[in-house]
Amino acid sequence: MRGAHPRLSLNQATVKYASLADALRVSGAAGIAAIGLWREPVAEVGLDKACRLVADSGLRVSSLCRGGFFTAPAGPARQAALEDNRRAIEETAALATAAAPGSAPVLVLVAGGLPAGDRDLAGTRERARDAIGDLVDDARAAGVVLAIEPMHPMFAADRGVVSTLGQALDIAEQFPAEAVGVVVDTYHVWWDPDLPAQIARAGAQGRIASYQVGDWITPLGPDVLLSRGMVGDGHIDLPGISALVEAAGYRGDVEVEIFNQGIWDDDPAAVAQRTAAAFAATAGVAG
Repeated sequence: MRGAHPRLSLNQATVKYASLADALRVSGAAGIAAIGLWREPVAEVGLDKACRLVADSGLRVSSLCRGGFFTAPAGPARQAALEDNRRAIEETAALATAAAPGSAPVLVLVAGGLPAGDRDLAGTRERARDAIGDLVDDARAAGVVLAIEPMHPMFAADRGVVSTLGQALDIAEQFPAEAVGVVVDTYHVWWDPDLPAQIARAGAQGRIASYQVGDWITPLGPDVLLSRGMVGDGHIDLPGISALVEAAGYRGDVEVEIFNQGIWDDDPAAVAQRTAAAFAATAGVAG
C-alpha cells in the first residue's frame, strides 16, 4: 500500500478494541509509520513483550497515554497515583527506546478531575502542579517528557481541571522544558479565543511535546466523551491550527485520536485506512 502522510501517527484510542499487536499491524498495513500507545493494551501483554512487538513492527512511538489523575489530597490515594505515574514514566522510556528512530519519549498527562465533595477548582489544579513537581526528577532521569494535556472545560469536574493551553503552560513553565511540555489536542482547545497566542507561547518555550487532532461534531452524543469526529468531519479549522503549530516550531508526529463508538465498532484495518486518507486530505500538516 502507498505510504500514508509521513508524520501521521495512529493513536491507539482510535482503534480501541484492537490488541497491541493488531494495532501495530493495521497501522503498518495502512502505511502509517507511527503509533501513539496506551498503557492498558501494553499492560495486557506485559512491558517486555510490548517492547518486542513495537520493535518488530518498525513503527515509531509518538507518545504513551496516559499518566496523571493525581488531584487527590495528601494520603494513600495520592501516593498510589504518584507511584503509578512513576511506572508510566519507566514504560514510556522503554517503549520509545524499543521503537524505530525518531520516536518520542512523551508521557501524556491528564490531570484528573475534582475529588469527591471537592469544589475548589483552583486548589485542585495546584495539586496537579505539585504532583508534576514530585515526578519531574524521575522524568528527567528517564529522559521522558511529561506532557500536560488541557481538556475541554466540559470535562473539568471529572477528568481534567486543566482546561486551557494557557493553564497548562502556567504549570509547565515552572519546570525545565526538556522534562515538562504540553499537548495541543484540537478537540480540546479549538474553541479558545486565546489559542493562537498560547500556541506561539508554547513554541517560544519549546514546550509542544505532542500534537493530536480530532474533530468536533454536532450534535454531541449522550456521552460527550465519545463525541469526537474523524478529522474533516466536523467544525474545527484543522489546517489553521496545524499552521499555528507548525509556525511554533513543532515538527514531530501528529496523532489522530478519536473517541467514537461507531469508529470503535468498525474494523480496525478499515479505520486505519480511513484515518490515513482523511488526515492527508484535511489535517493541513506539512510533510
